[in-house]
Amino acid sequence: MRVLYASLFVVIVDQLTKFFVKGLKIEPLGISIPGMPYGSSKQVFGNIVKLRFVENPGIAFGILFSPRVLLPVIVFAALLSILYFIYRHREDVFVLRLALALIAAGALGNLIDRSFYGLVYGYAPFFHGRVVDFIQVEFWDFTIFGKTYTSWPILNISDLSVACGFFIVLVFHKRIFKSVDEKLALKASADETQDPGSENFKEHSAGKIQFITNHTGSKI
Repeated sequence: MRVLYASLFVVIVDQLTKFFVKGLKIEPLGISIPGMPYGSSKQVFGNIVKLRFVENPGIAFGILFSPRVLLPVIVFAALLSILYFIYRHREDVFVLRLALALIAAGALGNLIDRSFYGLVYGYAPFFHGRVVDFIQVEFWDFTIFGKTYTSWPILNISDLSVACGFFIVLVFHKRIFKSVDEKLALKASADETQDPGSENFKEHSAGKIQFITNHTGSKI
């Protein structure tokens, strides 16, 4: 389960970058981060990569989800399922667990925004927060769901983590599924060996009898 350290690292970096973009002020702790004005941008790599502060009340590509309170619940349920899957397959191939850990981290990072940011920043009740996005990459124009984009949708660290997780699955899918298939085949073979009515059990038992006969010189 040490792969979850990667998840923890991603969530921490995700939240810290969002605080520096949106700003944060906690007077009792002496914390005062000015942040960026909403909608403002800063160049990072020419006109290709920019920091631009926006907030997303919906899901990917700015698609709204109604009722909004249901979205965090669905994401939380999916997150628990991923964590359970990681635990069940803790002995499986590492790249699969890493990919799932990155996807889980991305889901948790944005879930924190949706669940608590409305309360922390005082603009909405619990479960009605908006996700902070700030990574803008200029791209060729494309249309999806009837809307034309002149740049790639503005992202955050959590979004990149989810994308990396899916990318790892795509690149290493043959290795992942080969490992899973081999494990299932070994389990099936072991089950058949323990089944008295199976041919494998009979062959296995016959092999044991022959081994004892050869080494004791007695007949059974």
